[in-house]
Amino acid sequence: MENNHPSFIIFFFCTLAVTSSCESQQQPYTSPPGYNFNNPKRFRMPNILREISGIAFYKATGDTLYAEQDEDGKVFRFKLGDANLQVTRFGKKGDFEDISLVNNNVIMLRSDGVLFSFPLSEVQKKETAKVKIFEDLLPDGEYEGLASDDMNNKLYVLCKHCREEKTNKWGGGTILHVDTAGALTPAGNFELDIKEIDAISHSRKINFHPSALAQNPLTKEWFILSSVNKMLVVADQNWKVRSVYPLNPSLFVQPEGIAFDRQQNLYISNERGLSSAATILLFVYNKN
Repeated sequence: MENNHPSFIIFFFCTLAVTSSCESQQQPYTSPPGYNFNNPKRFRMPNILREISGIAFYKATGDTLYAEQDEDGKVFRFKLGDANLQVTRFGKKGDFEDISLVNNNVIMLRSDGVLFSFPLSEVQKKETAKVKIFEDLLPDGEYEGLASDDMNNKLYVLCKHCREEKTNKWGGGTILHVDTAGALTPAGNFELDIKEIDAISHSRKINFHPSALAQNPLTKEWFILSSVNKMLVVADQNWKVRSVYPLNPSLFVQPEGIAFDRQQNLYISNERGLSSAATILLFVYNKN
């Protein structure tokens, strides 16, 4: 039966346009200066990385990515677009959430705040036994975000849910020093004021729960992801919130990892969630 009703026609074409999901009828999502969050290069991950969480480069060199997925104690090393994965087992199964490479060591973060370190040279092997485990460096809570300061051999660990938080309007983090042997020692703390996020986003209802963070190697700004909130927060090097960007859920299905390369290109990893595959989105930096 023919139906010429306008609403039927709109529904028909929206159904066909699966990739855009009728987004052409909506305003594009805003992006940080130099990036276009509406037009990434998209890389589908193999099924073994369907739960990809953290991603990292070695000294921001953008040819090889290191990643983990939150089910196994393994590190994955690969080039984007290359189906060849190199895998190194460092531990038993566990809820591993992020990875950093600093001072020639691999640092792994488990969701309960336990940290694992081993020499970067061990990723040439299928399995390593040279693992150090640190259980009491972080306050009790749930953790997902880990980032490194390669110049100063420091780690920044941002809490997602911490018992020491008096309200959900404060985000606390711990700074750790990494020596050449992979030993981790306390080096201070930092704070992210969630009320600043509220003010910029004009909302009082945000319970901000960060899932990943990375520092732009040139501007020193902090880019902080929240998968739950579908949000990217940009703060200066002193953690003063400067801007907030809502994320398009059709692209950022479950953003759990973030990294920069030396050219300031931005990489964001998404767990598979309800989509067909996990992805890494590459946003090429354009200073114009």
